[in-house]
Amino acid sequence: MKKENIVLDKSFEFALIIIDLFRRLKEEKEFIISKQLLRSGTSIGANIQEATAAFSRKDFVHKMSISSKEARETRYWLRLLDKSKLTSIDVGQHLEKVENLIKILTKIVKTSQENK
Repeated sequence: MKKENIVLDKSFEFALIIIDLFRRLKEEKEFIISKQLLRSGTSIGANIQEATAAFSRKDFVHKMSISSKEARETRYWLRLLDKSKLTSIDVGQHLEKVENLIKILTKIVKTSQENK
């Protein structure tokens, strides 16, 4: 039986949401921020996936730290979309989801560093 990985599952679900948001932004002719958002928003889960195959605790912390940074970058692009009014799409719920991911990733990184 496959072991459940909550942060991996949440980041995968978030990536799917970001892909959908990217499509909707392109329909509204927003091409610049949408690409940045797509890259950072899907990179969160990709780095978590890599961390699951880390060859050491240091490598694990490094990959999870990158994931945390990507989540923070994603938050930036979402906030920029929200405040700039470049689109009519409400990104508030996406901001909540990325904040949740940031909290989880921060806790994982801190706990992993403390348990060295």
